[in-house]
Amino acid sequence: MTDQTPNPSPVEPVDASRETRDIAEVAAVEIITTAAVHLMSAAAVKCGLAEGPDAAELQDLDGARRLINALAGLVTASAPDIGSEHAAPLRDGLKSLQLAFREASVVPDPPGQGPGERLTGSVV
Repeated sequence: MTDQTPNPSPVEPVDASRETRDIAEVAAVEIITTAAVHLMSAAAVKCGLAEGPDAAELQDLDGARRLINALAGLVTASAPDIGSEHAAPLRDGLKSLQLAFREASVVPDPPGQGPGERLTGSVV
């Protein structure tokens, strides 16, 4: 007997036409809100809001700033197209993240200078 591991089976090619059909069936509003939720989740973790004993280790305010800026751009640009019923909760989540960032920051940004605030206005 040998200790060799068997060769893994080759990866099956992706059927691009099927993937295209699948994404075509998803409403644009759903794609936009899903992207926003992913940005929010990542920003929350990087603001130190993750649960668990390693939350402080996961904090990365530089990364959080970038994610919040991207979220602010997405929410601000898409709000007229997705309607207030979808945009309002995204705006609320964005504002919560902006405030959490300010709370976590050792050196606070001046009002209107925090992440995303050039697009949303000051949150303080």
